[in-house]
Amino acid sequence: MENNQKLVTTTKPTVMVVDDNVVNLQVAKKALNQIYNIVPATSGQTALNLLERCFPSLILLDINMPEMDGFETLRRIKNNEATQHIPVIFLTAMNDNVCELEGLRMGAVDYVTKPFSIPLLIQRVDLHIELIEQKRVLQNYNDNLMKMVKEKTKTIEELQHAVIYALSDLIECRDGLTGGHVTRTQIYLKELANGLVLSGKYAKELEGADIDLWVESAQLHDIGKVGIPDNILKKPTKLTEEEFTVIKTHPEIGERALRNAMEMTSAKDFLLHAAIVAASHHERWDGTGYPYGLKAENIPLLGRMMAIADVYDALVSERPYKKAFTHETAVNIIIEESGKHFDPVLIEVFKMYSHRFVQKPSEE
Repeated sequence: MENNQKLVTTTKPTVMVVDDNVVNLQVAKKALNQIYNIVPATSGQTALNLLERCFPSLILLDINMPEMDGFETLRRIKNNEATQHIPVIFLTAMNDNVCELEGLRMGAVDYVTKPFSIPLLIQRVDLHIELIEQKRVLQNYNDNLMKMVKEKTKTIEELQHAVIYALSDLIECRDGLTGGHVTRTQIYLKELANGLVLSGKYAKELEGADIDLWVESAQLHDIGKVGIPDNILKKPTKLTEEEFTVIKTHPEIGERALRNAMEMTSAKDFLLHAAIVAASHHERWDGTGYPYGLKAENIPLLGRMMAIADVYDALVSERPYKKAFTHETAVNIIIEESGKHFDPVLIEVFKMYSHRFVQKPSEE
């Protein structure tokens, strides 16, 4: 049977010719055989069977065939993901404009009228094979270009992450009291954010939110401390009221620096979130926080979440002027501040997921 014919392996492009008229197949083969590997098929079904194991560069497809005409054959070719990309040239009777238009509408790339003009047939096939090769070269170029862009983007992102990490590390080193604070608060913030998503609360505020971006931006929540004098920032004992007033300026300093940086780039998302968390993580639900005295939901959600992560870490961390509280004690203190320091909705989520806060960073 024809569909069991041996398919010749060749470096030449393969053209499948589908026509129930054996004379037409012989004419096409004689015209094209010097340049292309020809795979003949005497029916639409035979062509479809061959296409299960042969993927030609081009198909010449007769329209008028018994049992399965060219239109139905083309429809099946185009509905098959494995073959839909193969260009098809219709073979039509002279002046059969209706069939020509219908074939083009269904996805054929061209048509050739019968009886064949050999030079025209060769020219049409050559043209579309050349177009295929040009598309392949262009696709390879685009793929390589995209690969280069992705590699360059990855390098830039890695560099950005490294610079941000180094900056946050320098802030901690300058503070001298909170080693690991940034890493830990990022973990707490992510656990709280994931719990919030699972709870379904604040769904509107979280719609489209990039949690990873929130967590990454939180690295710079204390960047404003670079503007605080060492004698206050590194003081080993409790601050005076005047000194605490100076400390309370670090959210504004950080926000201002980050918003100024936003003016220097079109990639503002990270810096915008960093500015928000820097400015708002010391605000309190009851409006008694700083620097702006924002109240309740006027405080950005990211700032309200960061407040819990920041205070929890301060409670469980040792300071020269205090010992570290246990996890249980810290959790109880935070829960007692629901509706005062902290958002009551977030505290309900915190209750459910605070056990995740005790994990070590290496386990995250």
